[in-house]
Amino acid sequence: MLRQILLWSLGTLLLAQFIQVSIPDIPKNIDKSEEIKAPKHIASILKTSCYDCHSYQTNLPWYGNIAPISWEVRNHIKEGRAWVNFQKFSTYSQEKKEKIYKGIIKSINFRMPIPMYIKMHEDAKLTQAQRKEIKTWAKSHIKD
Repeated sequence: MLRQILLWSLGTLLLAQFIQVSIPDIPKNIDKSEEIKAPKHIASILKTSCYDCHSYQTNLPWYGNIAPISWEVRNHIKEGRAWVNFQKFSTYSQEKKEKIYKGIIKSINFRMPIPMYIKMHEDAKLTQAQRKEIKTWAKSHIKD
């Protein structure tokens, strides 16, 4: 009985590998001039803590290709790029940019980077000082 359960579980896991969540392809020619403009220290923080989900510079980990974990990882990337892609930031309307800056201010203290991501990427964990810097920077771009 236990053997059958294990075989069925293994078979299900193997079949799950054929179901993949796709993330949009990376364009062949990325225009560097479209990338968000930020002071070097802010850009560095964004690249370390945000770019995996919010740019084309996704460094997909090995488990990002193994279902069912890959479904969650790839879905986060897909949603992250849909909300903001820092590598095409200048193509957004001023209204959308302000919405993004407001979203950064709102989410930087509690939701971003997401805890699941930080568990696997310790270097992405933001200090309180970094969070404050990002908030101050984002606030400076909002026109009241």
